[in-house]
Amino acid sequence: MIRPEVTRNPLATSLALAAALALGNAAHAEGTHTKHVHAAIKGGEAQMVGSPAPTQVMNLDVVLPVRDRPGLKALAQAVSDPDSPMFHHYLTPAQFTERFGPTQADYDTVLRYMEERGLRVTGGSRDGMELQVRGTIDKVEAAFHVTMRNYKHPSENRVFFSPDREPTTDMAVKLWHVSGLDNFSVPHPKVVKRSDYAAAKGISLDAVVSHATTGSGPSGSFTGSDMRAAYYGNGALTGAGQHVALLEYYGTDLADLDTYYKNIGQTNQVPVTLISVDGTSTSCLAKNNCDDGEQELDITQALGMAPGLAGLEMYVGSTDTAIISAMTTHSPLALAIGCSWGWTPADASTLDPYFEKMAVQGQTFFVASGDNSTWKKSGAAEAWPGDDAHIISVGGTDLVTASAGGAWASETAWVDSGGGISPDRVAIPSWQQISGVITTANKGSTTLRNGPDVAANANFTFYTCDNQTTCQANTYGGTSFAAPMWAGLVALANQQAASTGKAPVGFFNPKIYAQNVTSSYSTGFHDVTSGTSGSYKAGTNFDLVTGWGSPKAAIIDQLLK
Repeated sequence: MIRPEVTRNPLATSLALAAALALGNAAHAEGTHTKHVHAAIKGGEAQMVGSPAPTQVMNLDVVLPVRDRPGLKALAQAVSDPDSPMFHHYLTPAQFTERFGPTQADYDTVLRYMEERGLRVTGGSRDGMELQVRGTIDKVEAAFHVTMRNYKHPSENRVFFSPDREPTTDMAVKLWHVSGLDNFSVPHPKVVKRSDYAAAKGISLDAVVSHATTGSGPSGSFTGSDMRAAYYGNGALTGAGQHVALLEYYGTDLADLDTYYKNIGQTNQVPVTLISVDGTSTSCLAKNNCDDGEQELDITQALGMAPGLAGLEMYVGSTDTAIISAMTTHSPLALAIGCSWGWTPADASTLDPYFEKMAVQGQTFFVASGDNSTWKKSGAAEAWPGDDAHIISVGGTDLVTASAGGAWASETAWVDSGGGISPDRVAIPSWQQISGVITTANKGSTTLRNGPDVAANANFTFYTCDNQTTCQANTYGGTSFAAPMWAGLVALANQQAASTGKAPVGFFNPKIYAQNVTSSYSTGFHDVTSGTSGSYKAGTNFDLVTGWGSPKAAIIDQLLK
């Protein structure tokens, strides 16, 4: 387990304490920049059913705001804009902290405030802009001026906890967010089982998969190396010298990874490191009712695309801010990141400062767009974080290869690929406003963010091993497979960039949207033009099922121009 060091400076602490006490004597209550109370509570759909015990222990992640948010926004846009003189002029994590992170005095003020209110600081760092704290509910209520309540979930058969109002403090520092104050939305992996899909659609199991015959795995299933052969080919790039990171809410059993490679007749050469960001266990064993299926398939797809990585790091935690904070500060810094989880935050802007930080540090963050067709606000088809404007949203396709371990042959849209118009009402980014992107044919929005951006195979055509049980062929699918594939592909591009003295790829949506409305579109992408998912159809150029399509090997050169 790795815990970031909490930085303390005695002189700065004393000065900050004096300022904090002075403000506290003025009885000033400062709120936060983000929302914490879900609409279901505000609207009365969630019925209160009591209160948690005051002695119950809570683990929170207290996030400080960045300095100069307008400046950060401008820089994040500039480093990703091919027409800007700042294009690909990235900052290191230390440089980011110096320019945009909280001051040492502010950080120490928040630390002292938490300790004086009986909350124990267990982790966090100034570089990560957060403090992890632990304490009983009565202490949390006093520190943040809330009352914790239990509510009946409006759409799930369970009770969740939440504050009854927005948190405030008696500090001069206005917090950005406090993660862990509620469990209204439980993060879930974006992977789906073929039998569950068939039952939901009312079709036979045999009718689900029609192309599970051209992989090199058992029963013609696809392995990670098959995806590399289809989308990259037999080139020399392996991801050497690069690191890929995976965002996970549960740990794994690496014995499953060994089983996977043994069964497909290959050997993994990449060190896999499990990192707990907040004390969450990195172990996930079936005997303890923990399912590591998502975590294992994420690893195999990233390693299949980039089999020569210097390392793959799996970050495991209980709150989104703690996980992503660690991903933006850890050394070595992973430049390609995959996320195959979805959840519904009270405020869809909560992670934006971290996403902007990733952009200015040259990190590329891929999120699975989902496996339940057209995006919705919540439930199985929830969009977030796949509809955030600061990430690259990855949709799904149905891929056919020429042979086992062979080249790309054809591709159609996967029938359950997540996509559509942002239900979280995320404003349309500038790169989707380029003429030729949103058309009457693709039915996209001219005011809200559209997705996905890109795609890769997601059909029920994969070989998987998990939970130390019999491995499965052609049983699981989903955009969960596609997001880590893209992370591995970008690791190949970053390897080439490093070898030629160029900067990493970074957040590439502004670049590829501008490129793909030109005649060079077909050079780097397979344009997936057929197939339907929910309310939208795949078509020529950008669409709301597969985005711009799946990658060709030439996209590596295009991303580095």
